[in-house]
Amino acid sequence: MSVSPIRVCGELACAGAPFLRPSGGWFVTSGSSTGRHTRAQHPEPEPTPGLRFPNSPAARRAGIAVGVLMAAAGIAYAVDWSLSSGLVPRGVQVAGIDIGGMDRDAAQATLETELNRRATQPLTVRIGDQSADFVPSVAGLGVDWSATWDRIGGQPLNPFTRLTSLFADRPIEPVAAVDDVALDKQLQALSAYDRQPVEGTVGFEEARPVPVYPVPGRVLDTPEARTVLTEHWADGTALDLPVVATPAQVTEQGVDTAVATIAEPAVRTPVTFTGKGGNGTLDAEQIASLLKFAPDGSGGLAVSYDNDAAIAALAPQLESTEVEPKDASFTVSGGRVTLVPAVVGDKISWEKTLEALPALLTATGDRTGTVIYEPVQPKLTTEDAGKFGVTEEIGSFTTSGFSGPSGVNIRTVARKVDGAVVRPGDTFSLNGFTGPRTAAEGYVESGIIDKGRPSTAVGGGISQFATTLYNAAYFAGMEDAGHTEHSYYISRYPAAREATVFDGAIDLQFRNNTPFGVYLQATADDSSVTVRLWSTKTVEVESIPGTRTKETEPETITLPKGKECIATEGAPGFTTSDTRVIKDYRTGKEISRHTRTVKYDPIPVVKCE
Repeated sequence: MSVSPIRVCGELACAGAPFLRPSGGWFVTSGSSTGRHTRAQHPEPEPTPGLRFPNSPAARRAGIAVGVLMAAAGIAYAVDWSLSSGLVPRGVQVAGIDIGGMDRDAAQATLETELNRRATQPLTVRIGDQSADFVPSVAGLGVDWSATWDRIGGQPLNPFTRLTSLFADRPIEPVAAVDDVALDKQLQALSAYDRQPVEGTVGFEEARPVPVYPVPGRVLDTPEARTVLTEHWADGTALDLPVVATPAQVTEQGVDTAVATIAEPAVRTPVTFTGKGGNGTLDAEQIASLLKFAPDGSGGLAVSYDNDAAIAALAPQLESTEVEPKDASFTVSGGRVTLVPAVVGDKISWEKTLEALPALLTATGDRTGTVIYEPVQPKLTTEDAGKFGVTEEIGSFTTSGFSGPSGVNIRTVARKVDGAVVRPGDTFSLNGFTGPRTAAEGYVESGIIDKGRPSTAVGGGISQFATTLYNAAYFAGMEDAGHTEHSYYISRYPAAREATVFDGAIDLQFRNNTPFGVYLQATADDSSVTVRLWSTKTVEVESIPGTRTKETEPETITLPKGKECIATEGAPGFTTSDTRVIKDYRTGKEISRHTRTVKYDPIPVVKCE
């Protein structure tokens, strides 16, 4: 038998419902249509004075009121449900945007307008004490609208929830649509704001040790930062991104220990190195400059020593105690060649000398070390030079007609080349032997030919020395290993038998193709320069000049008057040649014949107006 809910049916309860009769005792309706009642099995209690029974007038009025209220609430619930059907639930705020109670399409439009704007505008992200701009759309962040509406949901069925929505907001974060590649790239860019820990060390104020205590660092917590950005970028407010602390390796105690046990003893008194006939001393400030500290992996500091700094301080003081190695060479006097013996050097072995430095810096008594020397052999020994067969002049040449700054440069390069020795089979390079020809080496600004017009440059005039050297090697029978003629003919040089040079670009080279060594002698005065090659003569060389053909007339160039304009009369261009014939010195038999053809451009006529 089912039991039906209670209904208002007059004084008696409806069928199937228990009730109290006024005289006491419980009755239950049988549910039959006869309305007959059966007395309960329990005895009836005695009536209690003052007790009001459900069928009293007051109880009936209260029941009616409750029923009316419930009916009204039900009607209100039904009306509210009907009116809000299809609308966004009340109180809903998506990323702070109030869309509660709005039509869903209107709410979608409102959200798209505002959130799309926020996606393209920079928002501030803070990483520790630093800030950066972050553009969500650039980072591949947007809104997953379907998932966001699932999160918003529909109208709630719970009456209590519907009632509280009249008075409370319901904040909701939109669900992010994420381009992982773009977001990873932006997170990587934000790692530039990481702050690495500053390790503790020992500094010095003049020569006084000063503890430098460690400073912990911090790095972006990338996984957590990703979560913060994807969940809260749409809020449009500054975001604090999580960071992870990165402690330093060195502790404060480790720094204090290094100061007390390493730094302070090291600078207590000077350290002296005794050499052959002189001493070198490191004072407190110099010692401080060569101490280097690094983490030892156990919270402390390990010390190392900058030997280069120690050498820089000691070498000038001990330079006079060293002997530089010197190659064997030759001198010429009265047409006779004399061998100048080589000198074996006596140089400081800094590696061995400074092995004692750590012990000296911790010593409490005598702090004196000994300089250790090592012999250094010359590149060309006396024995080797004696086998070169340098006994006679094998080729020479002289040019003249220079003065002023050009003369300065020619005399400077002549002094540099004088005494050079070329071993059998070796190649001599003028640029390689002299190195850069700059003002620091004593060269000055002088005249050159630049694109057919007179100009100036540091080192101008060296081409005259190159031409002189080329011809001396030419007549000595040396093998041409590379040279370049001037683009324009210069009348004081032999046509098709001259050379120009330029630092780092155009070189003059010749190879010693004999079994003997070659000694270069170069001398220069105010207006002429001579280069002689000394060795053992094996060949005779003849030069046969060619005729001039294919002459071309110069063009005229007009330039504004001023320092940059140097007027010239110009000269025609032409083609010519030179033939070198090499014969055996003893038999006179021809060994080789080679013709070199050269085309010279016309020198423009320059007018300054």
